[in-house]
Amino acid sequence: MDDREDPMAPQLDVVMESLGNGTRVLALRGELDVATVPSLDDALGEVVGVEGTPRLLIDLSEVTFIDSTALMRLLTALRELDRRGGQMVLACSNPTVLRLFEVTRTNETFEIFPTRDRALGRFEAA
Repeated sequence: MDDREDPMAPQLDVVMESLGNGTRVLALRGELDVATVPSLDDALGEVVGVEGTPRLLIDLSEVTFIDSTALMRLLTALRELDRRGGQMVLACSNPTVLRLFEVTRTNETFEIFPTRDRALGRFEAA
């Protein structure tokens, strides 16, 4: 039985949107951990691999859990986008998810906004 058939297995839904101004949004819903990070990898590969200097908003507002594996993948994507002159921001208000960023002090590395609109506003201000 694969993970999709197991109702107890962690699930992650990933929806990608292109806003047409060079900004992409990855909206995530569910658990972001070692079992579901391949879905995130696939979506990030589409954005980070794009020519030019992409702007990426990762919307974590519907993520209920995040582990260190997922955090490392987000850090890798941030470094790659920075290297190419792109930008990445996060939208998250879930205290459980924010706690990992605080404990690891990566809340000082990532730009994290409480809402999607505020995160998109960061791109407008840049």
